[in-house]
Amino acid sequence: MECKINPHKGCCGVFVKAFKWTPVILISAIIIWSYYAYVVHLCIFSVQVEAARYILLILYHVIFLLFLWSYWRTVWTVPGKVPARYRLNYEQLEALENSESDSEQRHILDQIVIAKDLHVSMRTVQGSVRYCDRCGVIKPDRAHHCSVCGACVLKMDHHCPWVNNCVAFYNYKFFILFLFYGFFYCVYVALSSFKYFLQFWATSFDAPGQSKFHILFLFFVSSMFSLSLCSLLCYHIHLVINNRTTLEAFRAPVFRRGPDKKGFSLGRSMNLQEIFGDDWKVVMLPVFSSLGDGLSYPERLPDLEMGLKESERWDGEDEEENEERMPMLQQESNSVRTSVLLPNTESESEQDEDELMPGMLSASLSASHTRDTLGMAASHTQGTLVATLVPVDPDDKLANGQPNKTSIYS
Repeated sequence: MECKINPHKGCCGVFVKAFKWTPVILISAIIIWSYYAYVVHLCIFSVQVEAARYILLILYHVIFLLFLWSYWRTVWTVPGKVPARYRLNYEQLEALENSESDSEQRHILDQIVIAKDLHVSMRTVQGSVRYCDRCGVIKPDRAHHCSVCGACVLKMDHHCPWVNNCVAFYNYKFFILFLFYGFFYCVYVALSSFKYFLQFWATSFDAPGQSKFHILFLFFVSSMFSLSLCSLLCYHIHLVINNRTTLEAFRAPVFRRGPDKKGFSLGRSMNLQEIFGDDWKVVMLPVFSSLGDGLSYPERLPDLEMGLKESERWDGEDEEENEERMPMLQQESNSVRTSVLLPNTESESEQDEDELMPGMLSASLSASHTRDTLGMAASHTQGTLVATLVPVDPDDKLANGQPNKTSIYS
């Protein structure tokens, strides 16, 4: 009989949990030492000009507090647990395990999603609803199982050992700010200590013996960390702008329509707003302001089977971003605008001018040729002309031998 050891429970679990705090303790020790070396040995013992000393100390403490605040929020924030309503009961798990084919399992999962009224758009490669057999839950969109934490996490980006936590929905903004202020902190320390670092090598540095070595290591450590943080920060800024997680960058999310690497991209401004929120006062502070609930997300293209919900779209999208998200509709949109804004003939244009009230827009749409069964209706919403297709009764396409006309008012 094979003996299985669970690394998340029992004595083994306690040992593993304690060991996973080693990187956090190491980072904390480096931060404490850098504070001591910079404040005591650089500013107090080495900087001779009093005004320069105060300026360096004030700027240092502002950056240091923002960096430390962001780091600890990343470490201690719960990244995102799957709600209980996504959990499968024993009978449902048994039915899934005993299913004889993929189609049968797919049918069972579809029925469970409908019965629980769960909004899930992502699918497996086989086209079925995603579920975790280890946690026994239906996976919400962008959620994944973390083998280190032993649980499914909402909008999981990756598990970071340096914070001993998953970087996911509720702490992703804090992680980005931690990288930003950490990079800014290291650059500030390296630049402000560079002058005294050169004096140390020129043997013209008049300071206690210990201060020389503290400043030497302070410059080297801050320079080394600034390079690594810079590369990591640039990569995650790229992910934020394109609204992807690290996992989605390696494997595109799958929808009913198939894999789509840009499936959740809404345009650059909306992608940034989804992470940092729409309140500019707290954008650069480690305060949670991300949009959404971590369970469902607006998509670049609507899920045709589930329908397009107004709650899945946020206001503030401009016309350029809409065209970027759905370029395949651009050509159709231009042709519809032309047919709506231009009358069919000069006689129709003159006739309509006499009938319309001042300040109203009218358009004549012919129901001939290929539009025997479809008509066009247009509306003017927030300054953007949007065209939609509406059914037309074939019996009404001609009235007294004249083409059927539709007037649109803005």
